Amino acid sequence: MSQPVINENTLETVKATAAVLEERGTEITSHFYKRMFNNHPELLNIFNQTNQKIGRQPKALANTVLAAAKNIDQLETLLPVVKNIAHKHRSLQIKPEHYPIVGENLLAAMQEVLGEAATDEVITAWEEAYNVIADVFISVEKEMYQEAEEQDGGWEGFRTFTVVKKVPESDVITSFYLRPADGGSLPLFEPGQYITIKADIPGEDYLHLRQYSLSDAPNRDYFRISVKREEGGGQAPDGIVSTFLHRHMNEGDSLELTAPAGDFYLQEGSRPVVLISGGVGLTPLMSMFNTLAEDPSRPVTFIQTAQSRNLHALHEYTSRVADINPHVSYHVCYDTWTEAEEKDPYVQKEGYLDAEWLQSLKLDEEADYYFCGPLPFLRAVNRILKKELHIPADRLHFEFFGPAADIEE
Repeated sequence: MSQPVINENTLETVKATAAVLEERGTEITSHFYKRMFNNHPELLNIFNQTNQKIGRQPKALANTVLAAAKNIDQLETLLPVVKNIAHKHRSLQIKPEHYPIVGENLLAAMQEVLGEAATDEVITAWEEAYNVIADVFISVEKEMYQEAEEQDGGWEGFRTFTVVKKVPESDVITSFYLRPADGGSLPLFEPGQYITIKADIPGEDYLHLRQYSLSDAPNRDYFRISVKREEGGGQAPDGIVSTFLHRHMNEGDSLELTAPAGDFYLQEGSRPVVLISGGVGLTPLMSMFNTLAEDPSRPVTFIQTAQSRNLHALHEYTSRVADINPHVSYHVCYDTWTEAEEKDPYVQKEGYLDAEWLQSLKLDEEADYYFCGPLPFLRAVNRILKKELHIPADRLHFEFFGPAADIEE
């Protein structure tokens, strides 16, 4: 990505407002979303309202805007962030015509929240900067749309799939096997990528789009997603889509999907691989695991953590794969276990994952590490790997479920 040409006064003004955004960014973006949805309620068919209610989406947007402000004179440094967000946008079918709507309401939100501090000079500078940043996203996403449509088995927009098999994997996770209703072929995807499903739920005013990791290897005649039924607690509501899928989506029913997307995936190469999952974070890692299990030249270690055995998905399957493949290692950690788990050779730790246990597994020092799970889990694993096991940052790969956040504790 070449550096776009931006007026020098604009650069100075935008960078000068970074401190204000750091202090009041989430306030601005929360107001922005309320304002935009009030003016354009049709966008409620795209955005995840649960993430709005619990505050994750406004905070994620605030962090993105802040990063843009701090790096406005070297936008190429933001390319990894741009590509990550662009994958999500392409999967959700965000189009160029959406960007002016976002820009108009974001600038208005800045004016309404900051008041006199949002001078004409500040707003003019941010309008120019926003248009430049929007053009970067539109350009990157255009290439992604073309690639998704033009690849073998690819398609544009949403495609109808049939649920050909529904398999409970634990008390809270169920797998759905999906085949194209048109009988056509499927595209290859990178192990670790996700799809977006569109759910038209009876009684709901708007459509609901949700992204779910593909939980099996590519090159099958089906896609598989393994969905956790999200149960609310405290201020968090029940998962509207996950509950609908578990309770009402059955074999023979149809779902609409966009083509696979995402930049968290298994990198090619010969390095050994260590996969570390927390709860349903195993889903993208299972796609990687199944791919690696078929390649005896590349050792793989899969470390799975869960609250308890009844909440742990695909344990019997993973155990069987480890039993018959010498290049596969498998280790399980439960918060609590029973006498039955004590007899399972793969269930090796009770409590939380820690550096001492990981060191006892004698992991390959040259391995690449992929980890996925809830945010507190990601932060803990990141800290252990970087600060206690001294794994270089360029060999650490992780995925947020939902809007991105700061992984550093």
